[in-house]
Amino acid sequence: MEEFRRAYSRLCKESGTEPQETVLQQLHQLPQGRLDLATQSLTVDTCRALGRLLQKESLLTELILSDCMLSEEGATLLLQGLCVNTVVRFLDLKGNNLRAAGAEALAKLLRQNKSIQSLTLEWNNLGTWDEAFAIFCGALAANGALRQLDLRNNQINHKGAEELALALKSNASLQQLDLRWNHIGLLGGRALVNCLPGNRTLWKLELAGNNIPGDILRAVEQAMDHNQDRQTVFRESQARAQVLSKEVRHLREEKSKQFLDLMETIDRQREEMARSSKASAARVGQLQEALNERHSIINSLKAKLQMTEAALALSEQKAQDLGELLATTEQEQRSLVQRQAKEHRLEQQEAAERESKLLRDLSAANEKNLLLRNQVDELERKVKSQQEQLFLTKTELTNTTAELKMRAIQAEERLELEKNRSRQSLEDAEHLRFKEVEHMTRHLEDSERAMQERVQRLEAARLSLEEELSRVKAAALSERSQAEEELIKAKNQVRLEEQQHQTHLEEKLRLLAQARDEAQSTCLQQKQTVADAQVRASQLGLQVESLRRRLEELQQELSNKDQEKVAEVTRVRLELQEQNGRLQAELTAQEALKEKVAALERQLKVIASDHREALLDRESENASLREKLRLKEAEIARIRDEEAQRASFLQNAVLAYVQGSPLRTLSPQK
Repeated sequence: MEEFRRAYSRLCKESGTEPQETVLQQLHQLPQGRLDLATQSLTVDTCRALGRLLQKESLLTELILSDCMLSEEGATLLLQGLCVNTVVRFLDLKGNNLRAAGAEALAKLLRQNKSIQSLTLEWNNLGTWDEAFAIFCGALAANGALRQLDLRNNQINHKGAEELALALKSNASLQQLDLRWNHIGLLGGRALVNCLPGNRTLWKLELAGNNIPGDILRAVEQAMDHNQDRQTVFRESQARAQVLSKEVRHLREEKSKQFLDLMETIDRQREEMARSSKASAARVGQLQEALNERHSIINSLKAKLQMTEAALALSEQKAQDLGELLATTEQEQRSLVQRQAKEHRLEQQEAAERESKLLRDLSAANEKNLLLRNQVDELERKVKSQQEQLFLTKTELTNTTAELKMRAIQAEERLELEKNRSRQSLEDAEHLRFKEVEHMTRHLEDSERAMQERVQRLEAARLSLEEELSRVKAAALSERSQAEEELIKAKNQVRLEEQQHQTHLEEKLRLLAQARDEAQSTCLQQKQTVADAQVRASQLGLQVESLRRRLEELQQELSNKDQEKVAEVTRVRLELQEQNGRLQAELTAQEALKEKVAALERQLKVIASDHREALLDRESENASLREKLRLKEAEIARIRDEEAQRASFLQNAVLAYVQGSPLRTLSPQK
C-alpha cells in the first residue's frame, strides 16, 4: 500500500492539488489487498486520482467507500477507473446518495467490468429516477460476473421492480439480491414472482419492508427454496460426476498399465526369440562361409595352373613376335635413312634457289634506289627555283612545313609499325620452330623410355618427321611471300611519298637485309636439325642392336622360367592332393555340424510353438480385460442414465409442485 500512497500523492501534485491527509493516513494504515475509506469525505480531485490509480492497480481486491459523501462527478470518475480494473472483487458504495448520473455510471461499470462479484449500494437513491434505474437494470441483465447485490433503501418503486424482474430473467450469475426497505409494493412483488421461474441461479431474495403481501413473500421463499434445492442437486451431481470420472480415469490408467506390462513381456519374448534365431543363423552362416572359403581356395589353385600354362604360351608367342619385329624395324630403318638423305639434298637445292632470288631482289632494289635518288636531285633543283616564291608566301610555308612534319611523323610511325610487325612475324616463326624442336626432342625422349613400343611406331615417327619437314618448307615459303609483300608495299609507299620517304626506304632495305640474314640462319638451323635427325637415327640403330641382345637374354630367361614352372607345377599338384584330403575331412565335420543345426532347428520349432501358445493365452487375457472394460463402461452409462432420469423426475416434481401451489389460485382482480 505504500506504493499506492506514493502514486496517489504524485497524481494529486500533477493535477495541482494537495492530497487529503485523512486519505493518506488511511492508506498508510490499511492491510494488504484491501482499501477502506469509509466515512471519509472524498473531494472530486481525490476521486479523479483514485480512479486513475484503480485503472492500473493489480493488488486491491476489496474497495470500501461507504458514507464518503461522493458527488455525482466524483462517483463517475471512480467508477470509470473501475471499468478497466480486473482485480477488485468486492465494492461497497453504501450511503453516498447516488442518483441518476451514479446509476448510469454503475450501468457502465456492470457492462464493462468482469471481475466484481459483490456490490453494496445500500442507502442511495437509485430508484428515484426510473430511466436511469432502467439503464442500470439493463446492464445487470448483461452482466455475467456479479454474485451478490445489495439495493436496500434505494427508493425503488414497482416500476423499478419490474425492470429488475426483466433483468433477472436474462441474468444467469446473480445468486443473492437484497431489496429490503424499498417501495416495491404488490405490483412489484408480482413482477418479481413471475420472473423467478425463469431464473435458476438466484437462491436468496430479501423483500422485507416493501409492503408486499405475505402470500407473495411465501411464493418467493418457495421459489428460493426450489432454487437452493436445485443448486444442491446440481452440486451433488457435479461431485458424483467428478468422482465417477476419477474412477473411470483410474481404471483406464490401471488397464493401460496392465496392457503396457503385457506388451513389454511380449516384446521381451520376441527379442529373445530373435536373438536365438540370429545366433543360430550366424552359426550356420559361419559354417557356410568356411565351406565357401575352401571351395574358393580350390578354384584359385586351378586358376593359377591355367594362368601359368597360358603365360608359357604367351611368352613363346612374344618371342616369335619380337623376332619378326626386329626384322621389320631393320628394313624400315634403312628405308628411313635413304629418305632423309634425299630430303636433305632437296632442302639444300631449295636454299640455294632462295639465296639467288634474294640477291636478284636486292639488285633490283638498289637500281630503284638510284632512280629515286635521281628524282630527289631533280626535286631539289625545283625547290631552289621555288625558294623565291617561298619567301613571298611565308605564311603558306609555315603551314606546309607543319603539314610536312605531321606527315613525316605519321610516316615514321607507320614505318615503326611495319618494323614491329615484321619482328613479330619473325619471332613467331622462331617460336614455332623452337616448339617443333622441343616437340621432336620430347618425342625422341619418349621413344628412348619405351623402346619396345617405339620399335613398332618407327613408321609413325618417320611420317611425323616428313610432316615437320613439309611444315618447315611451308614456313620458308611463307617468309618468302612475306618478304615479297613487304617489297611491294615499299615500292608503293615510295611511289606515293617520293619527297618524304627517302630515308625510310633505306631503313626498309636494311630490314630486308636483316630478314635475308635471318632466313639464311633459319636454313642453317634446318640443316642442323637434319643432322640431329641423322644422329638420332644412328642412335636408334644402336638401340635396335641392344634390343636384339635383350631379346636373346629374355629367351634365355624364358627357358630358365619354363624349368622353374615345371617344378612348381609338380609341387602344386602335391599340395592339391594334400588339400583334397583335408577337404574330405572337413566335409565329414560339416556333415556333423549340419546334423547339429537340424537338431537346433527342431528345438527352435518347439520354442516357437510354446511362444505361440503363450501369445494365445495373453490374447485371451486381453480379450477378457476388454470385456470387463466394456462392462464397466456400460455400467457407467447406466448410472448416468439413472442420474438423468432422477433429475428429470425432480424437475417434473418441482414443476408439478409449482403448478399446484396456491399462487395459481390468486385472482387477477385483487
